[in-house]
Parts: sequence; C-alpha cells; structure tokens
Amino acid sequence: MNTYIALLRGINVSGQKKVPMAELRELMANLGFVNVKTYIQSGNVVFQSSEKNLSVLEAKISETISETFGFEVPVLVKNESQLQEIFNFNSFSEEERPTSYFTLLSEIPKVELVESVLEETYKDEVFTITDSCVYLYSKHGYGKAKCNTNFFERKLKVSATTRNFKTMQKLLSLCSDL
Repeated sequence: MNTYIALLRGINVSGQKKVPMAELRELMANLGFVNVKTYIQSGNVVFQSSEKNLSVLEAKISETISETFGFEVPVLVKNESQLQEIFNFNSFSEEERPTSYFTLLSEIPKVELVESVLEETYKDEVFTITDSCVYLYSKHGYGKAKCNTNFFERKLKVSATTRNFKTMQKLLSLCSDL
C-alpha cells in the first residue's frame, strides 16, 4: 500500500462548496482507499491505496466528488515522499518558516512564466518557485498577501492549492501514523 495526500481546492470556504469531512472520508473509503483520515475542513485527506498513478487518483476523487456533491473540485494528490521533499525544501529562516505557505502546483510551470513572475516584487512578500511548489512568506499573513493562490495560478497558468506550514506538518504526521 502506498500513502497519499489529497489536497482539495476551495471547499468549505465562506459557505461555498460544502463537503462534510465525514462524508468525504466515506466517499474515499467507497473508492477502495484505506486508512482514510481528514485534517480540518479545508480538504486535506491522507489515505492508502495500491494505485500508483497520481493522475488516476486525482481523476477518481474529483469525478466522485462532482457526482456526489454536484460541483467541480480541483484535486491534487502527492505521495508521502513527495510531500516530505516539498516540506523539507522550504528555505525560509527558522523565524519565518512557521508562518510560511506552500502553494502546491498541479504541473511544472513553463520556464518563461516562472522567470516573468520572479521579476515581480511585492512589499513584505517573498517567494521561491520550484517545479512543484511556490514557497511564500508574507510579513502580514496570507489573508493580506497579494501573492496568493489565484495570483500564482494566473501568472504560472497552472492550477494550485495552498497550505500553511502547520497543515503540512500535520499531514506528514498523519502519514507517519499509518
């Protein structure tokens, strides 16, 4: 069995796209996944499956959510080692790291788009872009950041979803508990 993390984008935000976690766990179990655990209401699911193809997992979860709840939800699936590698690569200082953010990318953005975004600067915001993640530190917090998920999706032309340091830590902890 392989351990995976599914990250759902845009559910349970301001009363939109409501997906109760108990129903999400049941839905995932009905797909044949085992040891399904959710973390907070924002769509973080740790599970195990014998399936090795991440695209197959993403499509299966996304299609089932659409059929069950009646709306589209982008789903990004990473295996445990990928998430650990992304987490470990965070190069912010010890002081900044606990309040940093990870914008996980669904695919590798085009080099020219990355270069274009890297030329932009925003007061009190610092970011690094890799093939799989944008690492963001905003002095005033994510809620006031100009460089949010929508910004990076628009500029890099890839879908993405963002999690904070604490959530990434907890997801990795849940993986190691399996």
